[in-house]
Amino acid sequence: MDMNEIKEIFFQECEEQLAELESGLLKMNDGDRDPETVNAVFRAVHSIKGGAGAFGLDDLVAFAHVFETTLDCVRSNKLEPTQDVLKVMLKSADVLADLTNAARDGGSVDESRSRGLVKELEALANGELPSPSAAAEAPAPKAAAKPAPAAVAPAPKPTDDSGFQPIPFSFDDFGGDEAGSDLPAYEVTFKPRFELYSKGNDATLLLRDLSRLGEMTIYCNMDELPGLEELDPEGAYFFWNVTIKTDKGEDAIRTVFEFAEWDCDLTIKPVDEAAGNTGANEELPMVPVPFDLSILDETGAAEDVSGAAAAETAAAVAAAETASNVTQMAAAAARVEKKESAAAAAAAAANAAAQNNAAGAGQTIRVDLDRVDRLINLVGELVINQAMLSQSVIENDTTGTSSINMGLEELQQLTREIQDSVMAIRAQPVKPVFQRMSRIVREIADMTGKSIRLITEGENTEVDKTVIDKLAEPLTHMIRNAVDHGIETPEKRAAAGKNTEGTVRLTAKHRSGRILIELADDGAGINREKVRQKAIDNDLIPADANLSDEEIDNLIFLPGFSTADKISDISGRGVGMDVVKRSIQALGGRINITSKPGHGSVFTMSLPLTLAVLDGMVVTVAGQTLVVPLTAIVETLQPEASAIHSFGANHRLISIRNSFCPLVDVGRILNFRATQANPVEGVALLVESEGGGQRALMVDAIQGQRQVVIKSLEANYTHVPGIAAATILGDGRVALILDVDAVVGASRGQSLKAEMSLAAVG
Repeated sequence: MDMNEIKEIFFQECEEQLAELESGLLKMNDGDRDPETVNAVFRAVHSIKGGAGAFGLDDLVAFAHVFETTLDCVRSNKLEPTQDVLKVMLKSADVLADLTNAARDGGSVDESRSRGLVKELEALANGELPSPSAAAEAPAPKAAAKPAPAAVAPAPKPTDDSGFQPIPFSFDDFGGDEAGSDLPAYEVTFKPRFELYSKGNDATLLLRDLSRLGEMTIYCNMDELPGLEELDPEGAYFFWNVTIKTDKGEDAIRTVFEFAEWDCDLTIKPVDEAAGNTGANEELPMVPVPFDLSILDETGAAEDVSGAAAAETAAAVAAAETASNVTQMAAAAARVEKKESAAAAAAAAANAAAQNNAAGAGQTIRVDLDRVDRLINLVGELVINQAMLSQSVIENDTTGTSSINMGLEELQQLTREIQDSVMAIRAQPVKPVFQRMSRIVREIADMTGKSIRLITEGENTEVDKTVIDKLAEPLTHMIRNAVDHGIETPEKRAAAGKNTEGTVRLTAKHRSGRILIELADDGAGINREKVRQKAIDNDLIPADANLSDEEIDNLIFLPGFSTADKISDISGRGVGMDVVKRSIQALGGRINITSKPGHGSVFTMSLPLTLAVLDGMVVTVAGQTLVVPLTAIVETLQPEASAIHSFGANHRLISIRNSFCPLVDVGRILNFRATQANPVEGVALLVESEGGGQRALMVDAIQGQRQVVIKSLEANYTHVPGIAAATILGDGRVALILDVDAVVGASRGQSLKAEMSLAAVG
């Protein structure tokens, strides 16, 4: 595995850590004060910082360091996570994500914004909240700056023959007073295993947390440190003997190590029980190491390496100043002088170990998406060939009891199981997309001066990876529309008797083999009079047009349509909602609007779970073979003459269980024939569509039910009105997959071409 592959794994893990970070901060913003939530947020930033340091991503490390420091104040109960504090931290999470993306893609980040947030974070860590103006004008943070060596660098220190320059340690910060001399003392032996470092933990931070309990002395044991040529980058060679005086008790000491206890050897004993058993090595003198390693930040010797490298480098250097072991001295010198290569090696080992641990714990592996796509394509071809083979055997074997038929039935079952398993590999929860919307809401709310809360439900609803990838753009436009146009200003909400804080609810759920995504807001709803007048002014509809409420609502999907009074950075040019409809239709989905003036609007998107396969009913219409998606069919029936009723000049109804349902001739709608067929001679498929209610689609005959592989017409040919896609049947013929919603829409008084042209532009 080369460095580029390791770096790619790091950025993949960053995405997971950033999602964990935002999720935890949002929980805290909702009032969750569980220590585990706070610790999860802290660990996410710390892990990003450690990996970024290994790759020399200085800007990312500098910002993460300040962010981590402030989070540590929250973790240690020095800073109360109020709404104002969490608002700063949520913005910091956004900037951390921007810095990560810039490091991966080579982009840039707004430096003024990052500098301002650094100042705010530093102020929070110091117990004060800076004013917004001061934060905006704040200079670049010290951690991110690169001062000139002549101005800041300490005077050169003598070096030994190897060129090794010792790092100075000061015991002044260690707390060497006698104030706690009468307190109970405990001896702690802390021996990390390599798993501790591979999971992103840092021995230095654990020791720092321990120091807060009282006065302590630390000794570093280096008995197991091998020579440089035998050094294993995955190894953990040092362990620490700590004597601490504290009145907090043993439980408080053990709490410090609670997240690392399974990845280290830990013993805690009162001094009177552990007397005479310090664990010190008699041959090699134990070297006292001061806990406060902040001096390393000034020399730059360890701050830009991973957590494991920082802890071991500090201990090795301190020991090397007094130890007589030449091999250990050389190892320590090499680790300091070649910290970048050592850090890279440590990062590689840590990532590899993390992958192994993850595989062992959750039995998961990372697979390139292209490989999964190729596998799905091959399974699709397998389904087609299996269908062809079955069709050929059926046509040439009239007995139906041969062993070949039995084998084909087993093959069909196995093929279906393989296909379901492969599709499950691509199924992913919509949570990453939903989490991305939280940032959009925060940014637009800040720009508009509104107070808005985003509530998400059904985040673990799974859908095909292809659908998830294409959901982000339409959802972004819809969120922006809901926040900018839907939710009123706090003043208007208060005047209307509403809570000044608006609510946007994003929900995902499965229904009838599809996924429904709803975006609801409690705003003012659609002003239909304003929408209608704007459409008339733009010559989109005639002034005397008689439109239903649903048709008026759908006018907002026309390109260039906007009711904004002025153009802003957010909206006003009418670009967005037309993109939403085109994107949803490109996914084989549909979108509906329901709005109640004064109470808000609900946008409902219905999407297929997968874009690869579907279960369909193969039918014949005017000599053409079509496939109707099975998820749209409620039932099939053979119409009787007494159940058919004429309605108007060209419309017919069918009576089904004491209710009437419009009868739609599919062949006539698709212009396969010039006149309407006799319903009694065909078969009716009762279907249900979003917004169109139930319709009975009339076809000539049903050939059977098939699982078919979806082939895009637009990618291979062009868009065909009324047709969603195509497939290949078992006999090798190409069959068209019916767009049920388009056919149902065309049956409501418009021709199919008119319906599709409106869909194409709106």
